[in-house]
Amino acid sequence: MTLAHWWIFVCATFLVSAMPGPNMLHIMTRAMRHGVARATFAMAGCMLALLTLFGLSAAGMSALLSALPQLLGIIKVGGAAYLIWVGIKAWRDRGTPVDVGPNTGNAAIDPQASAGQLFRGGYLISIANPKALIFAAAFFPQFIDASAPKAPQFAILLATFAVIETAWYFTYALGGRSLSGLLREMRWQRRFNRATGALFVGFGLSLLAWRR
Repeated sequence: MTLAHWWIFVCATFLVSAMPGPNMLHIMTRAMRHGVARATFAMAGCMLALLTLFGLSAAGMSALLSALPQLLGIIKVGGAAYLIWVGIKAWRDRGTPVDVGPNTGNAAIDPQASAGQLFRGGYLISIANPKALIFAAAFFPQFIDASAPKAPQFAILLATFAVIETAWYFTYALGGRSLSGLLREMRWQRRFNRATGALFVGFGLSLLAWRR
């Protein structure tokens, strides 16, 4: 892998990661509800899921999907169903009273959510998106030079991706924190929950309509 190829990977990853999708929306909502510090558990879950997908890519998942196209269909339907379920759950959430700290801007809407729950939610949102699997299986291997040792190249690309993706996680989380003051009022909570619910349902329906 040449330096020029690595820079292409950096630019492509930067643009792809910047695009709003289920991961970024989920992290933004976690930051709005729980603050940036606690949202890091959701970020860790999303990142682990993506690293899992890249690991599957390195193990030859792209070849498996080509040999068993019906497997992708099962993954797609399952992932879409989960995203739609998350959307419906958010839409039906009526909200709860919020105490927003005057200096931190962090909203603790759901104090019962543990670090494990936040981590698990992030992991499930990320792993449920089959587009991420295809991105890992089809895009990532293109930057691996087959004539050179693969392990060091894989490590460099993985580290690069993790740094860029994490930077965008915090960008979206900080944006969510700046909006958290709106959640003082129940009516804004309900509007926000319905907006995010509709977006998640939209993500799920787009997966069902998506063709590889």
